[in-house]
Amino acid sequence: MSSLKYWLWLARHFRNSQSQAKALLEHFGSPEKIYTATTNDYLEVENIKAKEINLLLDKNFDEANKIQASCVEIGCQIITLNDSNYPERLRNIYDPPIVLYVKGQLPYIDDECVIGVVGSRTCTPYGIKAAESVGYTLSKNNIIVTTGLARGIDTAATRGALKGGCNVIGVIGSGLDIVFPAENRVLYNDVISSGAIVSEYPPGTQPQKHFFPARNRIISGLSLGVAVIEAPQRSGALITASRALEQDRDVFTLPGNVDAVACQGSNALLREGAIPFLTAEDIIDEYRESFSEKIDAINTTKEKKSFDNKPKVDYIDLGNILDKLDGDERIIVESIGNNSVLIDDIIISTGIPAQKVLASLTILELNEYIRRDNNGRFSISKERS
Repeated sequence: MSSLKYWLWLARHFRNSQSQAKALLEHFGSPEKIYTATTNDYLEVENIKAKEINLLLDKNFDEANKIQASCVEIGCQIITLNDSNYPERLRNIYDPPIVLYVKGQLPYIDDECVIGVVGSRTCTPYGIKAAESVGYTLSKNNIIVTTGLARGIDTAATRGALKGGCNVIGVIGSGLDIVFPAENRVLYNDVISSGAIVSEYPPGTQPQKHFFPARNRIISGLSLGVAVIEAPQRSGALITASRALEQDRDVFTLPGNVDAVACQGSNALLREGAIPFLTAEDIIDEYRESFSEKIDAINTTKEKKSFDNKPKVDYIDLGNILDKLDGDERIIVESIGNNSVLIDDIIISTGIPAQKVLASLTILELNEYIRRDNNGRFSISKERS
């Protein structure tokens, strides 16, 4: 009998308790040995409960056979915790999925810089623009973006990453034959073409509310860091950030408007020690040294092409920029003037709270009204592409 059936049998019984399945594997050594064990053998496992022993005494393979058949039907791969192509990065978290279902081509994660990009489903237009920009810039710098393919920030980041041309990974909270939300079907297929969709749930599994927090640990588990863009106080993105911290991953947060409900949770992460970022370049700089062969090599090629084919640009002076701005953004641009200044200088000269300054600088930079040099100083962009 194929050993895969034993993995599927175990996964079926412990779908909502992966840490217990891992404990059983560590105790017995393989799913086959778990399957053939007796009640007395199970009682020797630390912290095992009576209801879990009852599950293990069900030796029926019908469900495992159905799962295998459905995977063949929809063309998805099954990767077990023991397989060589199971990402080591994910294997080492506290509660790794003992079985992964994959559609597309999963890159060799352990050699790649992977960043999760997450955020609110009910985001602002600014959040959408920022997420797409971050996804695109990471991807064009040869960094793999992984998201939950949810509405809002996830969808925008995925679209940007697909445009950037690098592999993209979607981690979903349903079977691979279920597209949720339904309007993302085209996006779903595009991700499969350029990377992979991953789930710990077998084909035919409908999305359920408690599947999404569980799914988030896979997003962070595959990643070196997680970037949070707009998250309210109660948000799945905050769960992802929490799991990332548990897994010793970096957590980055884009500062948002302090008055926006959509940003209350993500701004709170900054207070708790998350790494602030204004552009994707801030994230890239954290990993440039470790992945210089990939990041800098692709940048060298692209910079050369950009120099050889530099597009014509329109000159924009300070007066033209100010005419298009109001509120904090106008005040900040006026304070910068024709100088090159640090964030602290802007905060002091304008009297605007630091978080509002950070949020406004992000908007201005995304719209190419200002630019930041390698020393962290801001100045007015004299040209816009």
